[in-house]
Amino acid sequence: MAEAARQRIGLYPGTFDPLTNGHLDVIARAARLLDKLIVGVAINTGKGPLFSLEERVELVEAEVAAIAGRNGTVIEVMPMHGLLVQFARSVGAAMIVRGLRAVSDFDYEFQMAGMNYRMDPGVETVFVMASERHQFIASRLVKEVAALGGDISSFVPPLTLERTLAKMRG
Repeated sequence: MAEAARQRIGLYPGTFDPLTNGHLDVIARAARLLDKLIVGVAINTGKGPLFSLEERVELVEAEVAAIAGRNGTVIEVMPMHGLLVQFARSVGAAMIVRGLRAVSDFDYEFQMAGMNYRMDPGVETVFVMASERHQFIASRLVKEVAALGGDISSFVPPLTLERTLAKMRG
């Protein structure tokens, strides 16, 4: 137990519908800071997901395997429900990792970080800036471009590309 208490465990939550190269960038960068990163895939039916929760978990697991292999950090993917700080506590995470792309993200993320801190001061929120080549990528836009027949190959990893195009055709 003492060793587990010393581990730096972080939680990166999101809908990941679909997982983008921007998400993978944040995951890779956060994984370098932690001993273990849990990627929490949110149910979030309110957003009208393209992929089911199970499909999103499977895709994220497949796409992050190479990152974990490269840097030796344990990356675990799991479905997430309920309040974020409660889920973080339940998986032993002392840090919530949030990706920031643009100034427009900051206001919402700042409010969420404040709410989460008020609910549990033992869980810190850490912001990781997406690299400049990924800052504009948003899952919502990727779905929109794909639905209109545009090329999304530079926005998503290969397996996600294949599955997204199959969903759009189906």
